[in-house]
Amino acid sequence: MKLLKIALAASLALGVTTTTLSASPAKGQKIYTKKLKDGCGFTGDKFAVKHSQAEWEQIFKSGNLKNEIKTLCPNVNVDDVKDKWLEDLYDFAHEYANDSGNVPAC
Repeated sequence: MKLLKIALAASLALGVTTTTLSASPAKGQKIYTKKLKDGCGFTGDKFAVKHSQAEWEQIFKSGNLKNEIKTLCPNVNVDDVKDKWLEDLYDFAHEYANDSGNVPAC
């Protein structure tokens, strides 16, 4: 019985940790609003609708998200865009892409 409790506690802890470490559209929206919006000169909804979900996925998976940010937002210094932000920014752009039907509140 004690072993079962330990296993259950470990499973719960692992589940919480995995959820915490995953990227999120909300976090990406916050990063966009705080770090990119001024340099881009437009709101996050205008940024995200520049591509479809499939296009954002291709850009992200090919490792070109920073390049695309520079293309869409020439006033943003992409050297200031931290690699740890990219997955969240991707999740944000993908969630609110032009074919998603979703509209962000930023």
